[in-house]
Amino acid sequence: MNMYKEICAQALTAFSELIEKAGLKKGDLIVFGCSTSEIIGSVIGNNSQYECAEAIYDELYPFLRDKGIYLAAQCCEHLGRALVVEREYALSHGLEIVNAIPQPKAGGSSATAAYRHFDSPVLVLRVKADAGIDVGGTLIGMHLKEVAVPVRLSMNKIGEAGIICARTRPRFVGGERAVYDESLM
Repeated sequence: MNMYKEICAQALTAFSELIEKAGLKKGDLIVFGCSTSEIIGSVIGNNSQYECAEAIYDELYPFLRDKGIYLAAQCCEHLGRALVVEREYALSHGLEIVNAIPQPKAGGSSATAAYRHFDSPVLVLRVKADAGIDVGGTLIGMHLKEVAVPVRLSMNKIGEAGIICARTRPRFVGGERAVYDESLM
């Protein structure tokens, strides 16, 4: 696990910065798509590294739980990009629970590690998250609320994988006479 120490530190930095820059608060949801293959410098889906995902969640999950921020861990396309969430979150938000348990080669190492770390994990088909981190081109956009806004961090990689972050904001409605609430931008 020591070989993943730097990767874990990078992941925590990315989540810390996203939480701050996106203005996330207790009860908000972050979607996390993570290719461990890309983190170690391989091509997505070709060299899944469960130990890497396990190390990340050992640090990440307690960090987010302490802040009261929920995590939705996106599975790979073999499980239809379903998401691992806490049962409590799924039930309180009326999300459709589906029946599958992620595995490293069917769901991905990240979702598998999330499923093992969460207190009461379930899979759901979709969420509308407040923010997200895409590590290695996992395509999380379908799970963000509209309107997604890019967030630039002080870093652009976790391990060897490029990262793209986003937050969401309410839609602007009205026209040229509309006045907008600056705190929602």
